[in-house]
Amino acid sequence: MDVQIDITDTILESKRLILRPWQESDLNDLYKYASIPGVGEMAGWKHHDSIETSREILQSFIDGRDVFAIVHKETGKVIGSIGIHPSWANEDDNFKDLKVKEIGYVLSKEYWGKGLMPEAVKEVIRYCFETLGLDAVTCGHFSTNHQSKRVIEKCGFTFVKQGEYYSKPLQKNFDSMKYILFR
Repeated sequence: MDVQIDITDTILESKRLILRPWQESDLNDLYKYASIPGVGEMAGWKHHDSIETSREILQSFIDGRDVFAIVHKETGKVIGSIGIHPSWANEDDNFKDLKVKEIGYVLSKEYWGKGLMPEAVKEVIRYCFETLGLDAVTCGHFSTNHQSKRVIEKCGFTFVKQGEYYSKPLQKNFDSMKYILFR
């Protein structure tokens, strides 16, 4: 079963990262990483072709109150996002009675391969179980996104099934791998 969340007053911290609500002042940092070709496409959305696109997305993050900005402590810059969204498991008879949300994330290409995303995901998992009281957390990746697969494996998720995801912005179908982690 889906549960409502609001991260407005939530700040999470790990060794190298601060996860906090988005602010209007984050616009340039968002545009900097989201405008790089290949970053958004790995998650099913087009890279941002203008600062206005980033402004609209930023406002949706602020209004939605379910996506954290990932701030790199060393630089103070926003280098990605991690959201807590409705899960595919809410529609699956095997899991529909569980309190469950899905984690989705994106990271600036400049910071790939440094272990930052598993660090962020583990902190959000802890928050989901300890603070939100969820029974399970789900996550997924496109079959071609090997970086996300490694993050999911490092964080202890179990593969459940393969599905298909249609990306409206990219007008393309993707094979989607779905995972779950129980409390």
